[in-house]
Amino acid sequence: MGKVTGFLEIDRRDRRYAPASDRIRHYKEFVIPLSEEATKDQAARCMNCGIPYCHTGCPVNNQIPDWNDLVYRSDWEEASRNLHSTNNFPEFTGRVCPAPCEASCTLNLTDNPVTIKTIECAIVDRAWANGWLRPEIADVKTGKKIAVVGSGPAGLACAQQLARAGHDVHVFEKNAKPGGLLRYGIPDFKMEKHLIDRRIDQMQAEGVSFHVSVNVGVDLDAAALLSDFDAIVLSGGAEKPRDLPVPGRDLSGVHFAMDFLPQQNRRVGREPIHSNEPILAAAKHVVVIGGGDTGSDCIGTSLRQGALSVTQLEILPQPPEKENKLLTWPNWPLKLRTSSSQEEGAKREFSVLTRELRGKDGVVKKLVCVHLDENLKEIPGSAFELKADLVLLAMGFVSPVHEGLLENLGVAFDSRGNVAADQVTYATSVPKIFVCGDMRRGQSLVVWAIREGRQAARSVDAFLMGSSLLPR
Repeated sequence: MGKVTGFLEIDRRDRRYAPASDRIRHYKEFVIPLSEEATKDQAARCMNCGIPYCHTGCPVNNQIPDWNDLVYRSDWEEASRNLHSTNNFPEFTGRVCPAPCEASCTLNLTDNPVTIKTIECAIVDRAWANGWLRPEIADVKTGKKIAVVGSGPAGLACAQQLARAGHDVHVFEKNAKPGGLLRYGIPDFKMEKHLIDRRIDQMQAEGVSFHVSVNVGVDLDAAALLSDFDAIVLSGGAEKPRDLPVPGRDLSGVHFAMDFLPQQNRRVGREPIHSNEPILAAAKHVVVIGGGDTGSDCIGTSLRQGALSVTQLEILPQPPEKENKLLTWPNWPLKLRTSSSQEEGAKREFSVLTRELRGKDGVVKKLVCVHLDENLKEIPGSAFELKADLVLLAMGFVSPVHEGLLENLGVAFDSRGNVAADQVTYATSVPKIFVCGDMRRGQSLVVWAIREGRQAARSVDAFLMGSSLLPR
């Protein structure tokens, strides 16, 4: 423990945001980092608990008390080594992870957890600035050739681990650049894409080969993978969105969130959009259906595009503002949270079901909605209409896309439609094919994807070599 009485003497202090009136004018990150001294003070608040519940809250099992102590003692380079021993990409999680570790922090019992996410981000940003994150090139090559299909966080983590173990790793990505949802789903104002680019450069120096604009199962026959590679890792994510089966769904102006968000990311990245219908919120009344992170990203993007108004609808009741710690801690609690995008000017409605979409001349103009009670039953006489020129469906994802690659490979699916595999071997029903990330577990967090990618890499390494020194 860096400072025994730190948690008593030092108040919690976190990164601030640039004013909403300024940040909605651009697509750059707007989080203001803490100073070095302030970050060290926050690290000093860690109590190095006898049972560090933050470990169980963190899917990649970051050794949080250890690097808090190292930061407090100004040993930033060792803190970086410790952090990277469990997490390949802490600059991603330090920006977009919801920080379940902080919910599990013992100090969260008094609503003042250690600012773990902020310290994590400070460590890795300092590591990059000081040139500490050099490529880790394997001394011995195994001669084994591995295909990783999908370059989201799961695929990237898996590929990097396998390359460092000496394997010849080839990553296939259907889009023009690697990164998956990190690049095309998460808006630039939450995570700028040069952060991905420098990791790709590092991985290429480590021997990873990237094949972009290759949709395996369409542009490349799945059978070719089976014949050309010693092992295949499927990490393509859960891309089949949940639809809204109501009258008027076919009206123009009604889109899935993941048709809307990637377009703007491509504009910022100066990539071709390749769409006959550019989706823009400028001068429109926007309704976002779905109250999660994807819906929040739609809000921030719509406001930056110049929407006249943004309303977010959630079918579930409004959660409590404060959780009952004795019932929830150290687990992730259900409580009311307000994202930075929601703070920028969105109206939020809970317990609302959309019955119908109505339009004029084939273009959506309004929603017909009804309020629900706590049992999700319609409240009689509560129907209302909501003006809408653009409706964005952000109600989550059902499963990976089965058509094409997965059906051609013949892998088995679980009851939810995900590729079936356990969390120990990550092996599918087809020999030498493995799966990790959202394609196996369903839609989840970036940090869970990194965890599964790392663990799948160990299983693949053991499968090919008989044993593995890679960490789980």
